[in-house]
Amino acid sequence: MTFKASYVAALPDLYEASIVELQDGLVKGHFTSVQLVKAYLNRIEEVNLKGPALHAVIETNPIALSQAAALDDERKDKGSRGPLHGIPLMLKDNIATLHEEGMNTTAGSYALLGSVVPRDAFAAAQLREAGAIFIGKSNLSEWSGMRGEWGRLKGQVPNGLSERGGQTSSPYYPNARPSSSSSGSGVATAIGLAAGSLGSETHGSIVSPSSRNNVVGIKPTVGLVSRSGVIPISSHQDTLGPMCRSVTDAALLLNFMAGPDPRDEVTLHQPGLVPDYMKALDKNALKGTRLGVPRSFIRNTKVIEETFNSALDVFRALGAEIVDPADFPDTEELLTSKAEKRVLDVDFKVDLNKYLSELVDIPTGVKTLAALIEFSEKRADLDLPPPFYNDQSQYVGSSLIRDMLLARISRFKQSEASQVDDAYFSALAEDFDLGRTRGIDATLAQFNLDAIILPTENASGPTAIAGYPLISVPLGFQPDDVELLPVTPSSLYTQAPGLPFGIVFMGTAYSEFKLIGYAYAFEQATHVRLQRKAYEDAIPRTQLTDVMSQL
Repeated sequence: MTFKASYVAALPDLYEASIVELQDGLVKGHFTSVQLVKAYLNRIEEVNLKGPALHAVIETNPIALSQAAALDDERKDKGSRGPLHGIPLMLKDNIATLHEEGMNTTAGSYALLGSVVPRDAFAAAQLREAGAIFIGKSNLSEWSGMRGEWGRLKGQVPNGLSERGGQTSSPYYPNARPSSSSSGSGVATAIGLAAGSLGSETHGSIVSPSSRNNVVGIKPTVGLVSRSGVIPISSHQDTLGPMCRSVTDAALLLNFMAGPDPRDEVTLHQPGLVPDYMKALDKNALKGTRLGVPRSFIRNTKVIEETFNSALDVFRALGAEIVDPADFPDTEELLTSKAEKRVLDVDFKVDLNKYLSELVDIPTGVKTLAALIEFSEKRADLDLPPPFYNDQSQYVGSSLIRDMLLARISRFKQSEASQVDDAYFSALAEDFDLGRTRGIDATLAQFNLDAIILPTENASGPTAIAGYPLISVPLGFQPDDVELLPVTPSSLYTQAPGLPFGIVFMGTAYSEFKLIGYAYAFEQATHVRLQRKAYEDAIPRTQLTDVMSQL
């Protein structure tokens, strides 16, 4: 089959294609959902395990093509369901999808391989009803980062590493750290392995990989998006959010994800109807606003801080007044508090046991956190995939490898030993006081601010313990002459030429509509994402034309 040059030129480039563009092409009949799914599957095949081996995707949906065909037929017979009809999305591997679909939900662990979930996660069900196709599950930090330390070594288990999925790496520099647990979702979105993706955040896990992989991430208020059907860490801090290539796409996905769910009680207390976040997309949204800079939180490299400072002039040009500094009244207490760890240890035990109890079947028999610890101890020689297993010997000696791997479950054991007691409730109250009352809310009120802005790397702490929203938008890239900084004992680079970084917009509870408007106005004025692409080998070559020419 051949195509006219003008027709081929009209097809969107899947590296950057927006959901709106893709839906427009589907509506006009320029291509089908089957062709779109085939193209994305081919792109995953090119770079996930082959080529640069980014390990962004744990598994793909074995019936995605048949689902796409059914949605194509439905479009012909009944018309479109709306803007997500036939659009392929990626879900983090802690978000449940129908067992009969053929994909697992494991948080990257073999402990839950083959487990049978009772239903879609609520957010997944909402997107599926809107016509989305879940093309695959993205890799993550195993158990969303709730693994222990490297035994006798300093530092944490690398971000983006799971037993099932291997080590995710950023597509902006070979072997660069992808940042935080939703790393696979960030990487998959960055280079067009899906039209968009979902991540989850407890403390930085949406906004950090969005920043490091040059995409937009929305971490909603805890309670805006249901967590039912999501492998948990903390009912007080967990939330789901979209990770997309534009603020527009992220706002669109949030429209379908948000809303009350009887299976997640906190969502039943949302203030009124969920707004249409697409109506927040206003290039003039920053005009007349007051944005605060908590300068004492900024502890970045010189390049990030200088780029952030330059961005303040962009905000001023867009009509915003910058209040700098606008420091939190409780900054030092917030930075040194140990309350969050106590809350997370207790919540993980309680919430994980509840999740496991609701599964229909668990072939491994891991039905409690205690059973997970036992399972992990038996697999201590197996559960660290290469290259990190081999890397250990040069740092600690082969005789200590097993001890070190056993130490990786230290956080599990701390959680199992924790109790719902007075100390826990005191820690929870301290978190809310530091994050909300004397933190974000106090700062907004003291300086009469509409929002707070920071480099993404500095912003997760207050919003994590407060349960408040964040939106990260691309801000800049490390220069080509930046020093390479590795993380030992792995070969991952934390700093490298071309690695992206972002800026966040922070507000009080349920202020997503305003924050989306501010983020959109900044994005449209700067278009930072388009200033640099991933490194050449990490960019998939397959486009819609390649798939269509095979028919």
